[in-house]
Amino acid sequence: MWGNQTTPSLISLSFQIDHQAQFSRKELLLRTFFGVFYLVIPHGIALFFVSMLSSILLFLTFWTILFTGRYPRAWFDMQVGLLSWNARLTASIFNCIDGYPAFGLSADHPNVHLDIPYPETVSRSHTIIVGLFGPILLIPHLFILGIRNLWVLLLNLMAFWSILFTKRYPKSWFDWFVEQMRWSMRINAYLYFMTPDYPPFTGKEV
Repeated sequence: MWGNQTTPSLISLSFQIDHQAQFSRKELLLRTFFGVFYLVIPHGIALFFVSMLSSILLFLTFWTILFTGRYPRAWFDMQVGLLSWNARLTASIFNCIDGYPAFGLSADHPNVHLDIPYPETVSRSHTIIVGLFGPILLIPHLFILGIRNLWVLLLNLMAFWSILFTKRYPKSWFDWFVEQMRWSMRINAYLYFMTPDYPPFTGKEV
């Protein structure tokens, strides 16, 4: 009863941002100079309170899985919605999408796609391991992502000038950023008990 049950593989987690052929210079400049006021602050305040609820539900999920072997569907959908909301906001801040990122757990953006299949059963033993040691197990990932973030910041700076002068975000730079976000999504899915698979050391699609 306390053994591992079958759950979806990490390969099932899908995250992608569509690469636009052209970007708006007007929106680029608005995000750069005023984004903190109309993007970061309003979304940040909303996400702060939603994230508090998410943390409470994650704690309750841990115990629910231990007693039932199941992840409550409504709670699972909320966590996916929160990850998607964060992804929309991050993609906008880093100039990967045009258009204002929508508020809400059920909202979406036509260019941002996140899908995490719902697991019918969840391993109790895996949940205990992740609940007790998850952050420690992920230290190597966090170290590598921290170093990669320095390159992401540099690419974002270069992408700003590229979009400003050409309206284009070079595809190789864009893909690097998407891979960074996909890597982070896999880590979050692991910590949120959504997948039993330890994240691979890559942000590429597998």
